[in-house]
Amino acid sequence: MSNQFHVHLVSDATGETLNAIARAALAQFEGVVVNEHFYALVRSSRQLQRAIEHIKAEPGLVFFTLVNPELRETLLKACNAIPVPTYDVLGPPIAAMSQFLGGVAETHRPGGQHDVDQKYLQRIEALNFTIAHDDGQSLDTIDEAEVILTGASRTSKTPTCVYLAMRGIRAANVPLVPGMPAPVELAAAKKSLVVGLWASPDRLIQVRRNRLATMGEARDTHYVDVEAVRAEVTNTRRLFEQNDWPVIDVSRRSVEETAAAVINLLADRAEQPESA
Repeated sequence: MSNQFHVHLVSDATGETLNAIARAALAQFEGVVVNEHFYALVRSSRQLQRAIEHIKAEPGLVFFTLVNPELRETLLKACNAIPVPTYDVLGPPIAAMSQFLGGVAETHRPGGQHDVDQKYLQRIEALNFTIAHDDGQSLDTIDEAEVILTGASRTSKTPTCVYLAMRGIRAANVPLVPGMPAPVELAAAKKSLVVGLWASPDRLIQVRRNRLATMGEARDTHYVDVEAVRAEVTNTRRLFEQNDWPVIDVSRRSVEETAAAVINLLADRAEQPESA
């Protein structure tokens, strides 16, 4: 049996939601070759027919997001006739939401989640704030951040902050430099949630060596010296403990996982009484 398969992604919008869900599902399977066929902005019968012809030519699983009932029915009938399996990505969530809202009817408006609304503007503002407060910049206004990430070099502070900003969270980051005291503004930031990021010395050295290699730097320095890095990690963790900052070990975490942990910390903080 061949281990090569076709997956068709049919969307009436940009397909970002569909693509993310399909990729997350496909990531759970190893040792197979999956050819993805993507059809975006399918909003007319003619556009849908072209997608159906491709599905007939290379049959495979069909993921789709079509809010127009007529187009959805046409696709389902065509796929049943081939036959190929289908999965309506938005159907179950929309049905559940309609039931929860007491039977409120859906609008059948494609791409509605991408409208320029207040949440979109909030994400843009957060991203601008994060860029302005990256790598210890703009310390005079750092207390306006919802969260401040701090830690040694190469502990994923910047990418995690950018990820948080894309979720509408104003995030800043402050690097801790060996031999130098932490900026006074960091400890003074009482309104912000300060989170310490750290990684094991071995992991930190590995990441830093890779960074140096991309920069064409082959010489060993204190930046990757085992004893120096161990001392650096010890000192940063001691600082976290002294200030009672929550800590996240990023040694084996992806940026998304680290950001999720930060979001959980923000949620916990929001539930605490003001006097806590």
